[in-house]
Amino acid sequence: MSKRCTTWISGVFLLFLLAGCAGLSSLVEVTTPTNLYTLSPKSTFSASLPQLKSQIVVDQPTATAMVDTNQIAVQPTPLQVQYLPEARWVDRAPLIVQALLIESFENSGRVPAVGSSAIGLRADYLVVTDIREFQAFVPQTSEPSALRVDVRLNIKIVDAFSDRIIASKSFEEIVASESDAATDVANAFDEALGDTMRDAVEWSIREIAKNVASQDRPT
Repeated sequence: MSKRCTTWISGVFLLFLLAGCAGLSSLVEVTTPTNLYTLSPKSTFSASLPQLKSQIVVDQPTATAMVDTNQIAVQPTPLQVQYLPEARWVDRAPLIVQALLIESFENSGRVPAVGSSAIGLRADYLVVTDIREFQAFVPQTSEPSALRVDVRLNIKIVDAFSDRIIASKSFEEIVASESDAATDVANAFDEALGDTMRDAVEWSIREIAKNVASQDRPT
């Protein structure tokens, strides 16, 4: 084989090798690990809550596209939406809220059976949730401080027998984050959602007990 041919082949091989390295570098960059965050259910409730015999189904919450994602939303201004870089929820926010509401109802010790419609539970009452706020925001002040987290849930209780809404109420908590670091923001979300769920679960149980008493049927 001639020296020119050998040189040409070596050059082609080097180009392929460099191209492969560039592709590998790009792959490593794309698969840079993202920090995943989860939230916790509420486990402490008022001792004065009534005991129910009714079965409850918690529907999957509705939410706007800004919230219906696994990204952690931040609003630097009231009309602007961004997301924390390299940080995600472990699932879409509505699915997280649904699972935590179900577990929180269970943790109250006042509901005999609670679940989602996916498991085929025969519901006496439905808990229908709309996530109105679920984002961090930058306070609009002359001296902006750390981010604040806003969680607002609108809860409707539906009597499955009559197929009508018996009660509706919104619950909201705003919690300041210690910093704009993802871990601190997630901790603020956990506190805000926990307080909101506690109030929502206690109110829901009381409203169901009140409705059962007015209907004169087993709780």
